[in-house]
Amino acid sequence: MTQPEPTGFAKIAVGVDFSPSSQNALALARSRFPGAQIRLLHVTDARVTTSPDLMGGVTPAVFDAGLLNSLEDSDARRLGALMQDGEETEQLVGDPVTGIVEAAARWGADLIVVGTHSQGALEHFFIGSSAEKIVGRSHIPVLTVRLLEGRS
Repeated sequence: MTQPEPTGFAKIAVGVDFSPSSQNALALARSRFPGAQIRLLHVTDARVTTSPDLMGGVTPAVFDAGLLNSLEDSDARRLGALMQDGEETEQLVGDPVTGIVEAAARWGADLIVVGTHSQGALEHFFIGSSAEKIVGRSHIPVLTVRLLEGRS
């Protein structure tokens, strides 16, 4: 049996938010980088305990540890269901962009793979995209994967 040609990327961190675009990015990482070590990174977004304010930011709400624990447990089950043999997972809590960038660097990833989401112009103007922010903050190469129209 012939071995797959090395791609130069031995350790690939894949940001997973359970959306169709992140599942597409995970599928691409698995198919395009055979033999690479893959780590699925998921960040339970701690901002769920905040509410929007009038200035376009967020205001901390009363911290609800029970809600955060429930989300973490649910996310852990979903992450476990996505993982394939030989893959690793890492689950964090906090800001997804910072969490993915820092976890990938700590692990020594050669590449970060993330899906991109379609956004309206107004939403993009005010909050930008997580994928864009990961590209801007990461010192590791980032591959963004767009989900083709009509696929989910």
